[in-house]
Order: sequence, then C-alpha cells, then structure tokens
Amino acid sequence: MSNSDIQKINTNEVMSAVTVFNKVVYLSGQVPKNADLDIEGQTREVLATIEQLLASAGTDKSRLLSTQLFLKDLSDFPVVNSIWIDWLKGHVAPSRATIQADLVNPKWLIEIAVVAAQK
Repeated sequence: MSNSDIQKINTNEVMSAVTVFNKVVYLSGQVPKNADLDIEGQTREVLATIEQLLASAGTDKSRLLSTQLFLKDLSDFPVVNSIWIDWLKGHVAPSRATIQADLVNPKWLIEIAVVAAQK
C-alpha cells in the first residue's frame, strides 16, 4: 500500500491534525487556542475545532466512533460532561475514555482526540 491512499490535513513537521485512511478519520489531540479560558471555554473551543476538522475530512460529530478526553484536573469532569452531553444532543455518544493527564502546556485544561467514520 502506498501513502497515496492516506490523506493528511493540516500537517506540520510534528503531526497531522487529521489523517484519513479507509474512510476512517483520525484527529490528533485538539487543545484550546486560548489557554486563558476556564474549563468551560476551553472545552467549547476544542469541540468547535473538532467540528471544523471533521468537516474538512467530509464528516461530522454524528459519525464519531471513539473519543479520548484528557483532563488536567478530574474535578472538571462534571462540567466537561455537561458540555459534552449538550454538544452531542441528537446523536448517539461514541465510545469514550477520560484520562487525567499533565498536558504539554500547563495552562491547557483539556485535550480531546477523536476517531470518526467518513460519510
């Protein structure tokens, strides 16, 4: 198999924000652009970025297969869950894991990685 059957979007020397193979869309971990926001603001910003990236790969949140949420502080779990449930309203939730993690930027409170099927 050659790399021509693998599509990569928003690529730099470290990673691709999106990789598509075999009609499956893999997003790298998405982090807030504005690290000064609180957990609610950071979560909403990351989810908006995920929606944009999924659209760039020809899919949307209704096609999510799997999600990993990385939280700096597990005390933020109830707030993040509430936003997550609202964001997914009208869609069946994907498989999900939530992990407490020290994120690369100490001001980041959340990072989310998803896998979705293309339409």
